[in-house]
Amino acid sequence: MAHTAPSATAPQPGGGTTLTARALLLDMDGTLVNSDAVVERVWTDWAREHGFDPRDVLPVVHGRQGYATMAELLPERPMAENHAENRRLLARETAETDGVVAIPGAARFLAAIEHAPHALVTSADAALARARMAAAGLRLPRVRVTAESVAASKPDPEGFLKAAAELGADPADCVVLEDSGAGVAAGHAAGMRVVGVGPRAAAFAPAAHVRTLADLRAEVLPDGAVRLTVAGAAPAAG
Repeated sequence: MAHTAPSATAPQPGGGTTLTARALLLDMDGTLVNSDAVVERVWTDWAREHGFDPRDVLPVVHGRQGYATMAELLPERPMAENHAENRRLLARETAETDGVVAIPGAARFLAAIEHAPHALVTSADAALARARMAAAGLRLPRVRVTAESVAASKPDPEGFLKAAAELGADPADCVVLEDSGAGVAAGHAAGMRVVGVGPRAAAFAPAAHVRTLADLRAEVLPDGAVRLTVAGAAPAAG
């Protein structure tokens, strides 16, 4: 069905920014849920087990599946070992929910887009996604693309493209919400605009950036599109 194309990122009076989308694709960790405490515990232990300084490992673990991080850090190790060890880490992360909390504004944001096309696109597997969203007290979107759904981890765009296809949306009409460099890169590779959420995202040239979802307002328009208003932000250069 024909529709009016969403507007490009537009600056607003007072320094705000708006983006209009036919579908929203939401990362989980760092975007909706703050799970840093658990992730850093688990990966600090992993780093020490394998002779790495945790300070060298923690910056590269966010936003992608664990086996991809392992493949980068242990390039000579068979991928089958990475997948097996990743399953062990996922089981531990699923069981450990202490310190998992909602990102400020996440519950309000999810309530605002409940009747708009949206999907969760996460490097977590389905069990971990359910555990973390429940621990944070957040509604789990009906459409979910999790680790089991894709062959390639972010920054590969596969997950975002699958979610867009399931929602019946053209990639150019989608806006991605992401916190990590891998996630922002995946959104860009999918041909989508990206709103960066949190401190990690700012360095990777998202279309707009917010500290938390408390700084992002969502409004469902009469034609079913979603207008996002970023308080006090401006489009990134380029």
